Amino acid sequence: MGKKDAAGVRAGPVDQYRKQIGKQDYKKSKKELKSQKQRAEKKNSAIGVKEVILVLLAFLAVMVAVYAFLFWQLSGKDEQ
Repeated sequence: MGKKDAAGVRAGPVDQYRKQIGKQDYKKSKKELKSQKQRAEKKNSAIGVKEVILVLLAFLAVMVAVYAFLFWQLSGKDEQ
């Protein structure tokens, strides 16, 4: 009985207003989610200070090893 009576009634202005507000809220939250995703991607893709320091230390260690090897080779020939 209630369905037949309610089927002919259109949504009132209050219901239309609520729908519009719901659509706007959905759009806002969608924009916020997109901006949060972009911030997270930038944070993950950015090179940190720790990585830079580790690369420099590795390069320095290789250079010291090469220098020590060459020094050992050259000092051994002078003694002979």
